[in-house]
Amino acid sequence: MSKSQFFKTEIAEFQGLHFITVKSNALKKRADITVYNGCKNYKNLKSVPLVILLHGVYGSHWAWALKGRVHETLQKLINEKQVSPMILAMPSDGLFSDGSGYVPHQLEDYEKWIVEDVIDVMKEQFTQIDEQSPIFITGLSMGGFGALRIGAKYPKLFKGFSGLSSITNFQQLELFLEDFEQLKMAAITQESVLEWMIANREILPPFRFDCGRDDLLIDYNRELRSALKKNKINHQYQEFSGGHTWSYWEKHIAKTLIYFNELANES
Repeated sequence: MSKSQFFKTEIAEFQGLHFITVKSNALKKRADITVYNGCKNYKNLKSVPLVILLHGVYGSHWAWALKGRVHETLQKLINEKQVSPMILAMPSDGLFSDGSGYVPHQLEDYEKWIVEDVIDVMKEQFTQIDEQSPIFITGLSMGGFGALRIGAKYPKLFKGFSGLSSITNFQQLELFLEDFEQLKMAAITQESVLEWMIANREILPPFRFDCGRDDLLIDYNRELRSALKKNKINHQYQEFSGGHTWSYWEKHIAKTLIYFNELANES
C-alpha cells in the first residue's frame, strides 16, 4: 500500500460495522466515520459504489446506523437483489457545537472533510473502492442540506446525490440550533442549495429529494421544487406521510439506495 495521506488512522470492527477515527487534514483534529461494507460476502469486487450519508444536528457518525438502521436496510436490499453490493460511509459532521452545517469555517473546513478526507480514508481502508468507484452523497435534515449543497457544488465528484427532509438554506439551521449566531460567525459560506444548483445547472449529476408532509421543512422543500422547475433543472421530488423523525428516514432511505444503484449501473 502507498503511504497514507493521514498521520494516523484507527479502525476497529464490531458487530458488522467498522469504526474509524482519523486525524483529519481538513479539520486539524480527530474525526470519526462509521462504515458498513456491503461487499463483505463477495470476493474480489472492485470499483464498488461508495455512499456517504450525512447526519443531522445533535448527532454524530453513529446516527444513521444505530438510529436509522441503514446498514440493515442495505443488506436486506442486497439479499433481495434490489441493489448490488455497495459500501456506506457515515462520517461525523466534525462536531462543531450543535452542528457544523458541513460548510467551510474560518478555522476548520467541514466541507473539505467530507469531499476529500472521508473519500481518501475509504479508498485507503477498503480495497473494493478505487478511482473508478461511483461516489454518491445523501443525508437528512442538516445532512440533507450538506448533501444537496455539496453534491451540486462538486458535480464531477458525485454520480448522484439525494436529500431527506432537507434544510435547503443555511438560515434554516436557526430552527434547530441553540447557538446559531456562533455558527454564523464561524461559517465562511452561508448560501442555499439552489445557488449551486443554478451555478452548475449544465453539469449537475442526477439528484432527488423527499420530505414528509408533516415535516416542519415541507414548505422549504416545496419552494425548492418550484424553483428548480422554474429554472428548468431536472430532479426527482417526492412527498410522503410522516414528519421530521427517524421512523421516516429509516423507511425512506431505501428509495435513495435503490436510486443510487440504478445510477451506478447506467452505462
